[in-house]
Amino acid sequence: MTSKLIQLTVNGREEHIAADRLTTLQQVLREKLDCTTVKDGCTQGGCGACSVLVDGELALACLLPASRLEGAEVTTLEGLNESNSVGVIQECFVEHSAAQCGFCTSGMIVSVKALLDENPAPSDDDVMEAISGNLCRCTGYLPIIEAVKSAATKLAKGGTPHEQKTSG
Repeated sequence: MTSKLIQLTVNGREEHIAADRLTTLQQVLREKLDCTTVKDGCTQGGCGACSVLVDGELALACLLPASRLEGAEVTTLEGLNESNSVGVIQECFVEHSAAQCGFCTSGMIVSVKALLDENPAPSDDDVMEAISGNLCRCTGYLPIIEAVKSAATKLAKGGTPHEQKTSG
């Protein structure tokens, strides 16, 4: 099969990658760019473990042929980690035990980040809709909903990760 050289911006860095028409974005990210937060859970778009942002929109990397993404901007959890809001989301996941085995967590946090960017005060139904493409086998989803609502509240109040509490 013939490979094609494509240009992508991944987590703010320009990349030139050879990919044939069957190479998925997930394969490029994990195997060529070492973006290991993009998990390989099902390779069928059913679990959400490979959730990323492509040109700012939530997408499943396992379903996207890399060869069709010429010029796209791709953001994985690694690229979002510089964001205060992602730090708050991650801390809320820990506080509410929303990450148990951790396999789904990367994709879940990318989905939650996309939700909170669009809807900073989501209802429980909004959260369930936003994470409906992310399969979690451990939590029963209630801790995740609680974590997302907590993160939304903290972010609305200008919260930042690792806030220092001072006594005095």
